Amino acid sequence: MKRPLAIIVLLASGLALTAAAQTSSAPAVAAPAGPPKIAVIAFQAAVAQTNEFQRHFADLQKKFTPKKDQLKTQSNEIESLKKDLQTKGSTLTPAERATRTKAIDTKQRDLQHAAEDAQNEFQQEIQTTYGSLASKVGDVMIAYAKDHGFTLVLDFSQQQSPVLFAADSTNITKEVIDAYNVKSGVPAPPAQPATAAPNPPAAH
Repeated sequence: MKRPLAIIVLLASGLALTAAAQTSSAPAVAAPAGPPKIAVIAFQAAVAQTNEFQRHFADLQKKFTPKKDQLKTQSNEIESLKKDLQTKGSTLTPAERATRTKAIDTKQRDLQHAAEDAQNEFQQEIQTTYGSLASKVGDVMIAYAKDHGFTLVLDFSQQQSPVLFAADSTNITKEVIDAYNVKSGVPAPPAQPATAAPNPPAAH
């Protein structure tokens, strides 16, 4: 999936609002006088940690729960067949063992394909959700940067980020998340049981 926002967001020299949000049409603003003021942001994390993204992620988990349970049932069935074959193997004829082994192999392949399909569908929906929110979070980031006099915002969540060091005071990730949550009006989702945190889609 192509990144909806540029890796480096330039907010000065007549290029404001064109590098960060591709859909933005606001007029460019003149660079403020004085030395440049630089901020950094973990943009992917900022999008993934908004209340809106978290709500969508929780809904997506619920949507895929039946499929997850189905895959678990299939896996348990295969394990049961394997144990049964191991226990009774010595009493079976070669033909019977071959038939059972083939049946298990078929079920394993079916399970693998089903699991891959479910994973791909889940990841695609995560990417769609991320993409729909990224440009909106980008607009909020630009507004925050302008309001606070930043002339350059660097995204350090990229693998090839040019940022080697940044003081904590320059990191506006949390501030942008908070600003977006206020603007969206989406409340924080209720506490969920411990689970793996959603990973933002990899940039390509």
